[in-house]
Amino acid sequence: MSWDFPARHCGISLKAMPHLHEKIDFTVAIFVVDQGKVLLVHHRRLGRWLPIGGHIELDEDPEAAALRETLEESGVRVALDGVLRLEVTPGPTQNRIRVFFLAHPIDDAPPLCAPNEHSLEAGWFTLGEVERLPLRGQEVFEILSAVERGAPVHPLSLLQLEGARWS
Repeated sequence: MSWDFPARHCGISLKAMPHLHEKIDFTVAIFVVDQGKVLLVHHRRLGRWLPIGGHIELDEDPEAAALRETLEESGVRVALDGVLRLEVTPGPTQNRIRVFFLAHPIDDAPPLCAPNEHSLEAGWFTLGEVERLPLRGQEVFEILSAVERGAPVHPLSLLQLEGARWS
């Protein structure tokens, strides 16, 4: 899949996108790993470090959302390696569906060099360094630890458009 989102970062803001639906939270989380380090973003609103992620928009599949969110939040172009997990959380006021991807950078472009409306900064960290960061929650470290230990990575073909042929 080719994604040609305009790379506008380093102080130039990117367009914010609205949520898909107030009762269904359909999101992606992208764990970008390269040479023993993971790419994290310092979230502007939360003030914490977390993996790249965001909402899947109308007319967008999860893979396209993952590529777009990674570029918006970190300024890094990636290739998706596979699906780590699909989580569903039903609730009385909102249902949440999250697709977790594993990815790697496709070039040597540095991460975000100035704040934008999504992130204060982005950076590459070892697992030991991640453990000392103010994270959004313990889940971030747990997922990264599982990836480092060789958590299963499912093929991207796991996610199909409705009506796709069964093989």
